[in-house]
Amino acid sequence: MTEDNISNLILEHLRSIRSTLARHDEQFDTMIMRLGSIESQMAGVHTDIAGLNLRMDRFENRLARIERRLELRDETA
Repeated sequence: MTEDNISNLILEHLRSIRSTLARHDEQFDTMIMRLGSIESQMAGVHTDIAGLNLRMDRFENRLARIERRLELRDETA
């Protein structure tokens, strides 16, 4: 092989590597966007659960107050 053939072969391989790297960069960017979307959705779910827990706590307090007023429950319980 001549020196020009070797140089052309090396350049061809480098172009192929660059092309593959560009595809991987695009895929990586897509994965980052998808992960960000999942994180946002999980934050929303966490907020929803926290809100539900707060409501349940309030229901529990109200029920305890009703039981005390109707004398269905001991004051110490």
